[in-house]
Amino acid sequence: MNTEERKAILAISLMAAFADGSKDDRERAEIRRIAETLADPQINPAALYQDVLLGRTSVAAAAASIATPQLRQLAYEMAVCVCDADGAHTDREKAFLDELKAALGLSAAATDAFTRDAAGIASMPIAVPAAIEPAAAAATAPVDEAALDKMILNYAILNGALELLPQNLASVAIIPLQMKMVYRVGKAHGFELDRGHIKDFLATLGVGMASQYVEQFGRKLLGGLLGQIAGGLGRGLGGAAAGTAFSFGTTYALGHVAKRYYAGGRSLSGDTLRAAFASMLEQGKGLQSRYLPEIQGKARTLDLNQVIQAARQ
Repeated sequence: MNTEERKAILAISLMAAFADGSKDDRERAEIRRIAETLADPQINPAALYQDVLLGRTSVAAAAASIATPQLRQLAYEMAVCVCDADGAHTDREKAFLDELKAALGLSAAATDAFTRDAAGIASMPIAVPAAIEPAAAAATAPVDEAALDKMILNYAILNGALELLPQNLASVAIIPLQMKMVYRVGKAHGFELDRGHIKDFLATLGVGMASQYVEQFGRKLLGGLLGQIAGGLGRGLGGAAAGTAFSFGTTYALGHVAKRYYAGGRSLSGDTLRAAFASMLEQGKGLQSRYLPEIQGKARTLDLNQVIQAARQ
């Protein structure tokens, strides 16, 4: 993968993030922050972000810079993940993906199964326990804090393990599983949450949905963790181990801030929540190395088909 191909794939991911035309200011600010913090000596992600935002680059131009069928498939799959970040893609996102598929010269046979499975996972019902989830924390009075802590840790380990799987589809499951976790934390404290509330809660913390995928893929792309492996594309357990810190830490922090928020009757301000999340995120990233053997062990036995089947329930 050369510099122009990496730049083109990153541009496509950014275009996917804005494809629905309805990103609010919080999400735009988070995507801009990510672009400004991604480091690459040969690519200026911040300038690329401005080019995408101002329409100075196009789907056709980006697609023309990607030479191999494997990388074209990768670019499409990354775009699907970003578009499906906040649920199955909208009509505008579908139009964008159709345009991208045509520009990349991909057939329906090459894209339909991935698109269908990604949509199913993205629309995973938050209130229905999936087969691969840890055992639910009992909603008792008083709340079983130890059970909630264990549940949060198990979600963090699971999401770290999903990051190590070679299929891009595995990353689609991370945000729906985070939403399930928040739902269960809220329910343990007597709150019956819906998807809209949880989305807004994540946005208040600065955990943008599309931006989370852009950051995950951007760091792997520019860090060389997405490359040709055994004739295909994917991530190996050894080379991508450091990348689990992001998903593990984000999930861990989100769970513990949710626990504090709902235990306090949803009375904490946005500033207090963001400060708590930033602190817990650093703690979560620090803990990731301790649990890395468990994350790697989970990744070795995790069957992605279980995730797909759970999404269709």
